[in-house]
Amino acid sequence: MLKINNRLVLTLGFLILVSRLFAQLPPEPADGSRVISTAVPFLLIAPDARAGGMGDVGAATTPDEYSMYWNPAKYAFCEKTLGFGIGYVPWLRGLVNDIGLASVYGYGKIGDKQAVAVSLRFFSMGSVTFTNDIGQELGSVKPNEWTIDATYARKFSREFSGAVAGRFIYSNLIPVNYTSYDVRPGTSVAADVAIYYHHVMEIKGTSGGSINFGLDISNIGAKISYSSTSVIKDFIPTNLRIGPSFTLDVDDYNRLSFAIDFNKLLVPTPPVKDSAGNIIAGKDNNVSPITGIYQSFYDAPYGFKEELQEITVSVAAEYWYNKLFSLRAGYFYESKYKGDRQYFTVGAGLRYNVFGLDFSYLIPVHQNNPLQNTLQFTLLFNFDTHKKNSKEAAPEN
Repeated sequence: MLKINNRLVLTLGFLILVSRLFAQLPPEPADGSRVISTAVPFLLIAPDARAGGMGDVGAATTPDEYSMYWNPAKYAFCEKTLGFGIGYVPWLRGLVNDIGLASVYGYGKIGDKQAVAVSLRFFSMGSVTFTNDIGQELGSVKPNEWTIDATYARKFSREFSGAVAGRFIYSNLIPVNYTSYDVRPGTSVAADVAIYYHHVMEIKGTSGGSINFGLDISNIGAKISYSSTSVIKDFIPTNLRIGPSFTLDVDDYNRLSFAIDFNKLLVPTPPVKDSAGNIIAGKDNNVSPITGIYQSFYDAPYGFKEELQEITVSVAAEYWYNKLFSLRAGYFYESKYKGDRQYFTVGAGLRYNVFGLDFSYLIPVHQNNPLQNTLQFTLLFNFDTHKKNSKEAAPEN
């Protein structure tokens, strides 16, 4: 009897402790207030229309000029030896016409196993009029942010490649000469690491196909500050992108591809605090960038359920006819607690000799989106200094 009573007391004590812990937590918000925010969010804007028409999928799709953003390890499997792309993404076009992301990407192959690439992204926030504390205009300025990137990719085997990339980030949010405020442009440096797997298959009744897999951890870097004296610094959007794809060559003219991406910000989740500012759930998010990467997998105040909510999912399909014309569609999903972005995308592409052109269009499900009712486009140019590789090489789309 004594043993039973002890067990009963321990069980009741455990239940009381658990109930008190959960009683301290407020109800889960339904308005997206658990969104993880970072500095320089323009680094997460998809720069190209091909992926833009595929629900922002790109971890394991066939390589192209814009692989720097999605998975730089794909460059080692590019079919052409030289290529570059020019793109523009209008932002908030329904409200203003001078905000957008312009980008230039280029790569070059070194033999069959190596590739190098560079890119430049420039995000303009349009014209903004600044005022002082008493409402006097200080002038009209144009805040902007930009980043310049470089990468090296290499095949480690016939089916596997890896890449490392470096990035310099510049964010000038207040380009006004304030004499009474300590403000300055923010700068940071970051790195990417990526892998890509490409396996060619023989499929009976078809011209073959491939299974691909990609993983990319981007923007691993220092926090950013906009003051020379402030100790407060913001995380940049370190991001994990991972996913597979499947490509089927139905015959010599028709190709189908399907892909899925999972994304998670490797940035600490904001803790839940009481009215006095004390943490009652979660972990302190004032940590180093490296600690923040590890902590981002287990620090959600609402537990494993919230960790899963921090993962976004993208699915896409792409059809090519004779490697000349393509149709694309995709869907992007984000939890209502983490931003509630949910949208369909459609797109098309053309290829002719060295020239390529991609279009995309976004259709929001139930929330306004900066890209809704906006046509995005990308120009591509590919050059081949030697004969085409065998069919085992991934096609340049």
